[in-house]
Amino acid sequence: MHLSKKTVVITGAANGIGRGLSERFAQDGALVVCADIDLTGAQAIAKQIDGHAIKCDVSVENDVRALIETVEDTIAPIDLFCANAGILTLGGLDVPDADWDHIWKINVMSHVWAGRHLIPRMIARGGGNMMITASAAGLLNQPGAAPYGVTKHAAVGFAEWIALTYGAQGIRVSVLCPQAVRSEMIRGHEESVAAIDGILEPDDVAQTCVEALAEERFLILPHPQVLDYMRLKSADYDRWISGMSKLNQQFTGNI
Repeated sequence: MHLSKKTVVITGAANGIGRGLSERFAQDGALVVCADIDLTGAQAIAKQIDGHAIKCDVSVENDVRALIETVEDTIAPIDLFCANAGILTLGGLDVPDADWDHIWKINVMSHVWAGRHLIPRMIARGGGNMMITASAAGLLNQPGAAPYGVTKHAAVGFAEWIALTYGAQGIRVSVLCPQAVRSEMIRGHEESVAAIDGILEPDDVAQTCVEALAEERFLILPHPQVLDYMRLKSADYDRWISGMSKLNQQFTGNI
């Protein structure tokens, strides 16, 4: 997929990866709709790139549905939907159910709702594209953050399901799985395990996404080391678990 003259919706567009995607995609000629619960932030980015801004709380299905309907009915058919908004919740067995429910809605169900309300429209007109922002944690897990690791695994699984279910009907999906990226999410956690291979700038992530979308790649890995870790995991699962346990002890103090 090439972005010139395409209509792109990006959730979580006010900062971090979402902001980087918005700016880069606009540079490549896309009409970008910046969606965020922070409407002021989304409006600032939209003004900068001559795009549109819409307030959207992705933890609410009606907001996701309204976002899609508003863009499709008043702006243009959506060529690429970037389900990018996400949150980080630290902790493990101690995390309250309410926090699990909240992160599940944002990191998983928001993607399901986007697919539910958009994919049938895309199929009806011959196809379309989705990009889901997961994380390297969705492939490898996350010491010290059970809700994050679990929900990002689910996001990867849902992206796979879309690909195998609707690929023959013209739906192309990519899943973005970086490690640490400069953003509000990483602020205060610059020494975390996610930053072990360095913290990328959002512009660098956006560049990798542009290249991957042009090649219609499913898996987008801004940190190439992640592919090596995946291979180690699949080659010897027990050895990989042992290594991750050592990382957990190093970065969280849990022995």
